[in-house]
Amino acid sequence: MATSPKVNFDLNSVFMEAQSQFKGLNPNEPGQWPLLPKAATFLAVVAVAIGLGWVALLSSTSDDLQAQREKEPKLKEEYRSKLTQAVNLDELRKQKAQVQEYVTQLEKQLPGKAEMDALLSDINQAGLGRGLQFELFKPGQVAVKDYYAELPINIRVTGRYHDVGAFAADIANLSRIVTLHNVTIGYQNGKDATTGLAMDAVARTYRYLDPAEVEEQRAAQAKAKKDAGGKK
Repeated sequence: MATSPKVNFDLNSVFMEAQSQFKGLNPNEPGQWPLLPKAATFLAVVAVAIGLGWVALLSSTSDDLQAQREKEPKLKEEYRSKLTQAVNLDELRKQKAQVQEYVTQLEKQLPGKAEMDALLSDINQAGLGRGLQFELFKPGQVAVKDYYAELPINIRVTGRYHDVGAFAADIANLSRIVTLHNVTIGYQNGKDATTGLAMDAVARTYRYLDPAEVEEQRAAQAKAKKDAGGKK
């Protein structure tokens, strides 16, 4: 009966052989190294690269996670706000309609460019109707705002005390918006009230802008923003 040959495996000699390959290695000539040191070095480099990549990935993921955590309170607040708006949507729509109606009523109190002459005439007639004399009625330079234009009018009227007061009340009750500013009242002749009083004031009236003027305002604002951005 044939018997299989025995294989003698000396683990100690293998270990010594492997250890001998790591002795006397020249770091300047890694290409001349034995196979085992080359393989060990390659595996070490791969392990370091994987480790660094993993650390970088975790760091980036950690930063993203922290950024999302910081956004969480703001998102919750936005959610609560939008939820409240959604619950009160019908009421908000009613309020919007009321505000729009109020704005429309205010706009009706602002004359257009073509109606300004009639408004100036109303102011003049309010004074004459109270028996006052206009010593000065001088419209100034129109100041164009975002959605309306403002016209100042320098006026000086003379008359009796009660008539001056009634004139101021009539100005306030005009169907169009007119306001009095820089009001000063004194004796007409500078000495006493026997000949009446004199009132100096700036009456300011307002009108809405026509479509062409609105476009000009928008273009001017856009240009100003562009110029401001260019200076930065």
